[in-house]
Amino acid sequence: MGEQMSVDALQEQVEADLTEFKVPGVSWAVIDGDEITATGQAGRAAADGDRLVDDRTIFQACSISKPITTFAMLRLVDRGLLDLDEDVNHRLTSWQIPPTGTWQPVVTLRQLVSHSAGLTVSGFPGYRHNDELPTTVQILDGVRPANTFGVRVDTVPGTQFRYSGGGTTVVQQLLEDVTGTPFRQLLRELVLEPLGMRDSDYAQPLPPDRHGQAATAHDEQGEPLDGRWNTYPELAAAGLWTTPTDLCRFALGVRAAYSGAGGALLSTGLAREMLTPQMPSTARIGGLDSLGLGLFLGGGGTTFGHSGGNAGFRCHLIAYRDTGQGAAVMTNGDNGVWVLQKAFASLATQYGWIGYPQELIELSEPSPEELDKLCGRYELRKTSLEIARDGSSLEVTFAGQEALTFFATGQNRFATSFADTQLVVRDGELYFVQNEEELPCRRL
Repeated sequence: MGEQMSVDALQEQVEADLTEFKVPGVSWAVIDGDEITATGQAGRAAADGDRLVDDRTIFQACSISKPITTFAMLRLVDRGLLDLDEDVNHRLTSWQIPPTGTWQPVVTLRQLVSHSAGLTVSGFPGYRHNDELPTTVQILDGVRPANTFGVRVDTVPGTQFRYSGGGTTVVQQLLEDVTGTPFRQLLRELVLEPLGMRDSDYAQPLPPDRHGQAATAHDEQGEPLDGRWNTYPELAAAGLWTTPTDLCRFALGVRAAYSGAGGALLSTGLAREMLTPQMPSTARIGGLDSLGLGLFLGGGGTTFGHSGGNAGFRCHLIAYRDTGQGAAVMTNGDNGVWVLQKAFASLATQYGWIGYPQELIELSEPSPEELDKLCGRYELRKTSLEIARDGSSLEVTFAGQEALTFFATGQNRFATSFADTQLVVRDGELYFVQNEEELPCRRL
């Protein structure tokens, strides 16, 4: 009876959080004792519709697409088709990591999937429903119709963590080049079907016959995105549609391989490398503070998982290596991170997860009045920038450039999806932060 009461309390809490944070819907699944023991949902698949979220509703997995890509890649390593520590340019045929000036950097798969390859392009903003979609090579080269810069090495590989969706896109092209199989089909054969992830698909754009199963993406105000969701041709980095239950099936597949269970898809040795810290990270989500192969790790590898954020979707997966516990939670709103963190804290308490941090980050966004105070024209070294407010975001136009949208990532910090750049307010002054350099912006 006590457990049922706690389940009811979680449902009540989540429903209240959806209202408070303007997130239309949420779905979750729980692992306990190496089994998926509970699922739950709340809210609607679209704010402007009547369809409720159910256990077959699919969400964009966003960056949780990456560790599943890594798992597929490691299966090819197991088969001898790839080597974790070989120069990837030896196997790439459709595209090559270009030289940086006169220097040709050597990049390995191990570095790519531990975000230590020194590659550019952190994340991808996606494409609207009527946009022309680029090929993978166009994305890597940063040429139209791609909406991000080209993927290049500008940091010595293997020396430090820097999150790079661009690096994962290199893995996508490499897998296709080596196998001659389209990425979507390859991932279905290597991971999704063998693990029983029946609702999952690296389908971008999503086929019309799946639209009725999909959750609609929503902005910070809880309004549906134009076209219902963005499309992500960067399949390996951000292109998976799935459910929390299927994400838990993936986590169980990793744990089965780690423990050497019969029928596991991956050799124990590679699974253990997957959960061995390769590089410390700046992420601190749910106590995950280092990188394995494709997965963020905590406690030296005793916990593993990944978060994800595409336009209008937020999600998180965490699992315990030794106790067979964990959960996945997926939301269809830009403010979903606040729903996620409270849901995970409650699940950790209910199921007795050892060492899960209970500190909650409070939502602290700038008010419209504070945003208005930032509007105006600024000098930045020998150039300038102009800031205008666009709802709860800032529209920033650098001299000679098209405008960029900067979203609040805290009370005094703003970031854009299109460049590894931030604007920071400190002591009433505005600063431009890029490539670890902080420059003052003088109001004109």
